[in-house]
Amino acid sequence: MTEFYPSDQYGFSNLLSEAELSVLGRLRTVLDEKVRPVINDYWERAEFPTEILPDLIDLNLMDPEELNGEAPSALYGGFRNFELARLDASIVTLYNAQSGLFRTTVNLGGDAEQVAEMDPKIRSFELTGVFALTEPDHGSDIARGLATTARQEANGDWIINGEKRWIGGASMVQVLATFARDEADGQVKCFLVPTDSEGLEISKMHGKTALRMMQNADITYNEVRVSDGACLRNINSFADVAACLRNMRSDVAWIATGCAAGAYEEALKYVLQREQFGRPIAGFQLIQEKLATMLANVTASLGVVVRLTQQQAEGVYKDENSALAKMFTARMLRETVALAREIMGGNGILLENNVARFHADAEAIYSYEGTDEINALVVGRAITGLSAFNR
Repeated sequence: MTEFYPSDQYGFSNLLSEAELSVLGRLRTVLDEKVRPVINDYWERAEFPTEILPDLIDLNLMDPEELNGEAPSALYGGFRNFELARLDASIVTLYNAQSGLFRTTVNLGGDAEQVAEMDPKIRSFELTGVFALTEPDHGSDIARGLATTARQEANGDWIINGEKRWIGGASMVQVLATFARDEADGQVKCFLVPTDSEGLEISKMHGKTALRMMQNADITYNEVRVSDGACLRNINSFADVAACLRNMRSDVAWIATGCAAGAYEEALKYVLQREQFGRPIAGFQLIQEKLATMLANVTASLGVVVRLTQQQAEGVYKDENSALAKMFTARMLRETVALAREIMGGNGILLENNVARFHADAEAIYSYEGTDEINALVVGRAITGLSAFNR
């Protein structure tokens, strides 16, 4: 049988149903026909191709018609990110901001009534949002350092003050899932803040060398008022936030794996066509050794994310497991994109050869949703029973 992905050497995608593969096939067609032709130009201009969003939304990827109302498998959700990431890191990051980060925050952080009301709207993109946690001065130490505050007034409304940074897609959505520390009890809570709120300022970050299409934003909250209904009822501490992050890191591990696969597949196409010394460079020993290493990296990463996702589908959620997956796949991504660029020589830095984007964007993936060092310490704590984090 022909494998669904050239980079899926062990056939992990065969674990999906035919209906799920059909959905991913529709997605691939849209990506190839609508997105691929424009992506390099937008990446160079550091703008997002918003005209592609209706086509992606119309695919109904979170509730596909092929499944006849049945919930997609957890593995399908992973391979959906893998498919998107094979084309581009910014495209998958934006889509996952809705399908992963925002939806996870609402589904884990909201009470039954809030989830029942909002999840169908999130799946259809009737309600759009992003995850707003990171701050200008607090990234890895956000658990203790989160400085954005919320105070509740006598009428039940909340007043939010503070700043957020690196919030991808903030200017393109309706609400910001904003994490703030309650002045009354010091605990972290989450508020769905409309992006048209008075006192809210969203400004695009400039000068990025990775994820250039992704519209990351600086956000300032100046006495921003939201109703009590905007507070997600089941987020009442940073432990609740950590439960969300535990899920999100598995999404990012899939993204890292997909980007590595995309870089490998583009490099393979290139070396089969590129001739030097009178023959395709794919026949050179050193090129084949690098291709084998890249394929091994993708295969090992797929093994990790597939098994992690199977465990989570069975209800096994461990911080160290998702941290290990994110750490490992991001490391493999970094090596794979470097090798892909390397075997193309100077042509590897040209956008037209479709590896330069992966090479640059890998640096952002390596750092977001937990840096390599933070994830390593989460794993180390689980291994030894001793925390090496600063106290």
